[in-house]
Amino acid sequence: MMKRRLPAFAALLLFVGLAVRAARAEPSHSPPWIDPGAPQLPAGTRSARVLLDEQPLLTAPWATAPRRGAVLRDIHLPIFAVRRGAGCRGSFLEVGPTAWLCDDAVALADLPAVDASRRVLAENPDGLPFRYFFVGPDGSSAYSRLESAEVDTPAMQLEPGFAVAITAERTLDGARYGRTNHNLWVPMRDLGPARSFAFQGETLPPDSTSTSTSTSIPIPIAWVVSDRARVFSKPNALAITSATKARFELVPVLEEVESNRRTFLRIGDNAWIAGKDARHPTVAEPPPEIDQAAGERWIDVDIATQTLVAYEGKRPVFATIVSTGKGREGTPQATPKGTHHIWIKLLTSDMDNLEDENAARYFRIENVPWVQYFSKGVGLHGAFWHRSFGQVRSHGCVNLAPLDAQRLFWWTGPHVPAGWTAVFPTKPEPGTVVRVR
Repeated sequence: MMKRRLPAFAALLLFVGLAVRAARAEPSHSPPWIDPGAPQLPAGTRSARVLLDEQPLLTAPWATAPRRGAVLRDIHLPIFAVRRGAGCRGSFLEVGPTAWLCDDAVALADLPAVDASRRVLAENPDGLPFRYFFVGPDGSSAYSRLESAEVDTPAMQLEPGFAVAITAERTLDGARYGRTNHNLWVPMRDLGPARSFAFQGETLPPDSTSTSTSTSIPIPIAWVVSDRARVFSKPNALAITSATKARFELVPVLEEVESNRRTFLRIGDNAWIAGKDARHPTVAEPPPEIDQAAGERWIDVDIATQTLVAYEGKRPVFATIVSTGKGREGTPQATPKGTHHIWIKLLTSDMDNLEDENAARYFRIENVPWVQYFSKGVGLHGAFWHRSFGQVRSHGCVNLAPLDAQRLFWWTGPHVPAGWTAVFPTKPEPGTVVRVR
């Protein structure tokens, strides 16, 4: 008796049916970004509007996950995934690269997500994200509500020299008040504006250094750091000319010589300046952690010359002058030497020494811009309260002119996504190496 064969198509359907039944009998292996138990988003949902300022973001969809960063209030974040997780009554939303938050922190919206190229703080000609003011010699008071200014008890007392960032001004009973970025109101008569500072470092062309294999190759530029640097006709302190160079002036360096135990830099034909009047950066070899072949970005801070050079692999791409810590090596006010990684980036951060009982003078500076911590509380940041770049000055951090700090903030890793105010590194995107020597 002959056996009947199924048509090829019918056999295929039978095979598919058996496969489906077998799959139903096995545990689900859905992709990790799909949670069958999570509620569906309402039809038309396009973004999640953040409800609180400085809303924390997490690295995973559970409440105890490590921090990933923070985001500004009212930013509309994209939604990439929805998952249930411990510590959230609703669902966690993935709103960025390895970035999650509970849906109770947002309002779902039918509006588009923030433009990926948007920056929370716009770039300004002076590198300062706010208008900064210093408290005058008589101090001042800050109030929670404008209507209660100089009537109710102040929310905060501001000591002379404290700095605040003013975001708006209003008039009440003929007096002018400023609202700080911390939503406190301060009488403008007690404040003096911080002066803008246009100094910035130099972009280095590919051929800016020698091809020598020396570990200390001169970069052919320098910055004058004396108020009035004398120009000499030859490398001799007695060969004085009538010419001078002004502070922060950029000069070419054509030659460097030692004469009578003094260093001189040739800046032109028959034109020399004393080495002590300028800061002259040099190229250094990358630390072992750097992938030179891939052109990995890193930063070198030279305490001896008070200069900073940014690199891509072995090639220097940017140089400037800085102010590092004024303490002796190993003390709290010294910039720690060694190879570090940026462990957090913040658009702004408050800095003070109010808990230091032994401080000779207290300070508080609100919203210090472009902060990149690389060794506990020591980092790179903009400084608008002094003009001592090229000289030691700080309490341990690497002070940069605001324009330089702004530039490096957007150049280093990890990058700061649109709408974020702070970001931690991840394994795929580690923090940029900062070497201090």
